[in-house]
Amino acid sequence: MSDFVKPDTSKWKLSDLELGATLGTGSFGRVRLGKLKGTNNYYAVKCLKKREIIKMKQVQHLSQEKQILMELSHPFIVNMLCSFQDERCVYLVLEFVIGGEVFTHLRSAGRFPNDVAKFYHAELVLAFEYIHGKDIIYRDLKPENLLLDSKGHVKVTDFGFAKKVPERTFTLCGTPEY
Repeated sequence: MSDFVKPDTSKWKLSDLELGATLGTGSFGRVRLGKLKGTNNYYAVKCLKKREIIKMKQVQHLSQEKQILMELSHPFIVNMLCSFQDERCVYLVLEFVIGGEVFTHLRSAGRFPNDVAKFYHAELVLAFEYIHGKDIIYRDLKPENLLLDSKGHVKVTDFGFAKKVPERTFTLCGTPEY
């Protein structure tokens, strides 16, 4: 299984990172805490199994997600620093957001006070203005895909359903429960 998701955006390789705890799991792999060796820099490393991506016919889908992430850089979006691959996996190195999912905080609190909800909403409006300004549609907005950073700011994550669309689209996707 060679370089089927191009382009790599880094000269990094897996041996440059110390992988730690699993932060989350998905259909094609998992997200793990990664530390760049010789530094105190932590990242969220999305490890996607090539075999599963091929089996589920998601090569183009992953390539599209990677291209979109490479195009985005915004304070309220989880930014991708680089990507690379080895014989088994494709790795997306994302900024590590320490505060956890909005879903977890909302479930714990029951509901957010109005001023907090308005604050999060304002940040999301700015993030989506930016995303839409680049002709990208997100298509999977839910509390599980929103993270909180150490200062309490919202960051949009998981661009797996995102799509570059200069015109209208009629594809139905996302999470059915939402």
